[in-house]
Amino acid sequence: MFNIGEYIVYGNRGVCEVTDVSKMSMSAMDKDKLYYTLVPIYAKGSKIYSPVDNTKVIIRPVITHDEAIELINNIPDIGYVEDVDEKKREMVYKDAIRTGKCEELIKVIKTLNKRREIRLAGGKKFTAVDERYFNSARDCLYGELAVALDIPVDDVEGYIAERIEK
Repeated sequence: MFNIGEYIVYGNRGVCEVTDVSKMSMSAMDKDKLYYTLVPIYAKGSKIYSPVDNTKVIIRPVITHDEAIELINNIPDIGYVEDVDEKKREMVYKDAIRTGKCEELIKVIKTLNKRREIRLAGGKKFTAVDERYFNSARDCLYGELAVALDIPVDDVEGYIAERIEK
C-alpha cells in the first residue's frame, strides 16, 4: 500500500501523487473499500480515484534516483520492439506502454525514432498512430525520470543525451 505524499506510476497515466487513502462516499463507489486519490503531476486539474486493491491497472512506485541513472546508462544496450507486421504493430506498442516498464517504453521510443528516420529518408511522413505512441511512451518515461532525478521534465531529454554521450 502506498502512503499519502508518495509518487507512484499509475498505468499509462504517468506519475501521480497519492493525496489521500480513504473510503469514498460517492454513490458509484464501494463504500467499504479503500481508495487512493491520485493527482497526476503532469495533468493539472485532474484526479484519479483507484481502489487500493486495483488489479486492472498497474500501480507501482516511481523508480529511484540510482535506478534512473542505471537505466539511462543502459539505453544504448536496450533493444527495439520486436519487428512485427503492420497490423500487429499498434497492439505491440499499446501493450508495451500499458506495462509502464521503463525499458519497454525505451524500446518503443527507440523503435519509433528508427522508424521515423527510415520513413523520412524514403520521402514518407511519420504516421499519426506512430506519433501518438511515440509521444505517449516519451511522456510516461520522461515524467518518471524527471521525478526520480528531481529535474524538470523539459530537461530530461537533454540529461539523457548528455549522459549517453559520456
